[in-house]
Amino acid sequence: MTTRGAGRQAVFVTDADRLFFLELLRDVRRRFRWQPHAFCLMTNHYHLVLEAPLVALSAGMQRLNGLYAEHFNATYRRWGHLWGDRFALWQVRDERHLAETCSYVRANPVRAGLCESPSEWRWSDARAAASVSSRAARRA
Repeated sequence: MTTRGAGRQAVFVTDADRLFFLELLRDVRRRFRWQPHAFCLMTNHYHLVLEAPLVALSAGMQRLNGLYAEHFNATYRRWGHLWGDRFALWQVRDERHLAETCSYVRANPVRAGLCESPSEWRWSDARAAASVSSRAARRA
């Protein structure tokens, strides 16, 4: 799923913004029992790949986006909508589609020209995923 800033405006201006969002994400994950697979924070949007019952998904997204927007507006002394449309959601069909989706999300900063490799991007789970893959390969 993805959520974009209204008018494609920046929703993450500083590292502190991103850290605050990740704290909220951890809380929402725990509260709503989301099972995350991948994430990536860009400048004007973010991507999440996770498993959750539909009711937990909508309630969790409302909390995540709502609390973050309140924080952002207070921090930057602004008002109004931070997020554009409601979050966009796609259903993953199978394990192969899940792997492709996670790779796509993690490669987003590379496609945007922000880094050379997904593992270079600090604001995704690509480093952790690469580490897990590396450990699994060594055990095989």
